[in-house]
Amino acid sequence: MARQMTAPRTPRPAAQPARQPTNGAQALVEALRREGVELLFGHPGGASLPIYDALYDAPDIRHVLVRHEQVAAHAAVGYARASGRVGVCTATSGPGATNLVTGITDAMMDSVPIVAITGQVPRPVIGNDAFQEADVTGITMPITKWNTLVLHAADIPRVVKQAFYLARTGRPGPVLIDIPRDVSQETGAFEFPDEVTVPGYRPVLDGSPNQIAAAAEALATAERPIVYAGGGIISSNATAELTALMEKTRIPVALTLMGKGAVDETHPYCLGMLGMHGTVYANYAVNEADVILAVGVRFDDRVTGRLKDFAPRARFIHIDIDPAEIGKNKPAHIPIVGDAKRVLAALVEKVRPPQIDAWWKQIDAWRARYPFRYRQKDGVISHQYVCDLLNRLTEGRAVVTTDVGQHQMWMAQWYKPRGPRQFITSGGLGAMGFGFPAAMGAKFAVPDRQVIAVVGDGGFMMTLQDLITAAEWGLSLPVIVLNNHALGMVRQWQSFFYRNRLSASLLRNPDFARLAEVFGCRGIRVERPEEVEPALREALATEGRPCVVDVLCDPEENCLPMIPSGQSVKEIIIDA
Repeated sequence: MARQMTAPRTPRPAAQPARQPTNGAQALVEALRREGVELLFGHPGGASLPIYDALYDAPDIRHVLVRHEQVAAHAAVGYARASGRVGVCTATSGPGATNLVTGITDAMMDSVPIVAITGQVPRPVIGNDAFQEADVTGITMPITKWNTLVLHAADIPRVVKQAFYLARTGRPGPVLIDIPRDVSQETGAFEFPDEVTVPGYRPVLDGSPNQIAAAAEALATAERPIVYAGGGIISSNATAELTALMEKTRIPVALTLMGKGAVDETHPYCLGMLGMHGTVYANYAVNEADVILAVGVRFDDRVTGRLKDFAPRARFIHIDIDPAEIGKNKPAHIPIVGDAKRVLAALVEKVRPPQIDAWWKQIDAWRARYPFRYRQKDGVISHQYVCDLLNRLTEGRAVVTTDVGQHQMWMAQWYKPRGPRQFITSGGLGAMGFGFPAAMGAKFAVPDRQVIAVVGDGGFMMTLQDLITAAEWGLSLPVIVLNNHALGMVRQWQSFFYRNRLSASLLRNPDFARLAEVFGCRGIRVERPEEVEPALREALATEGRPCVVDVLCDPEENCLPMIPSGQSVKEIIIDA
């Protein structure tokens, strides 16, 4: 895809030779430059004006002006997840910083490396309820891997170095740096460290050889083994190692929502997604397994359902870089703390293929009996048809972001990424409004790849104001709105579990196609099934501006299969 990412902006001076910064804001910009930052998403305000003044003299660092700070955080997450690099966002004090909180929490829940930089009121008035003051480090303490209030400008280079180191190493996560305005303005001599050490922080990368040997033996002697793989595979770039293990042993692999793309999902040994809306055969296989190799997962409730009934006959091998996750929800019979890439590489060397022909015969029978399916009513567009068609048109090679709700689960079911970093969604937090900003961030990260946002009408309404940002930067970005005039998953739960009492779940929407045109984007409205494919092809081919496709879908379609919340695979609803 063509790169068209030069937004209209105030003329800046040409890039100057590197020079010693003279104040804290300049030191911050130079530290970002040394960390390889080329792009940040943000919105200025009073407390961050010194930082923006320093950015004016840094044309090599592009700033994307979003129209809401939540978009900045979600875009930074999309950038990080598509590229594997640290995403950066910035906001001013008070409401600017608190508007980042949802995106920071999403990054924490999904282990995404971002650095958030916030302005703060001057030091003398901190704690006095000054204008636009908020205790941002206190607010974000539970939702960051580390945060800090910088009280001396001389500390900025070291703090930035430490922030990026902590964000991207070990279990990745968000870090926040809060800088009072007078600290940004404070002058001094600045030293930039080449390395940073954090006392007590020593991520374990290589797993115990004895535990790896025990895991290899358990897998080799298993009769019904399965690999349960999650986002940790993608964070550690362990796709090649997991694929090698799968192909050497023929052990089937089931993926979490965050693990989609951890292996090529068209591979015959991949069972797709497990969990609440996962494949029936992946859930049945996990339930009947005798040995489960869990890698880079946290046994989330959307996967396990009722914990005591999750894989009741299995022995668990649990590999994770975060020791706090091992044994947190399910006991690990063979715990291995370490980086997934390194541990799997060692495991591949030691493991022997188990004898599992009978196991595969059973799985193939489940797979033949319970495939994903949908019914296309006359004249009514099925959400699943749109998702299936997108998968076929892109051959699973696009980078897809989703919002949260029914469309998210349908895309997870029907879109089969061929590799990692191609399916980006808000997993742990389930933040509506995520999909479109994350797609913007992903497009900035991988401008030569096809990036597609698939959103619901409810979630899109939360962040669509930044269509103007995407249009300003000339992003070639299809936005597919699966529009059922409802908060679809809320409506589904009310229908199933609340006697169809549809309380505050039906929506009156604007014409999203016409609204897109107002923002300077392309807009296409789709009302009949035969219009879907031409519209999608047109959106995928649109260059130089976003293309919003408003697809009016079946308002009564439910997302199945479904394991009701807090129940087990025995209570799975396969068809309505």
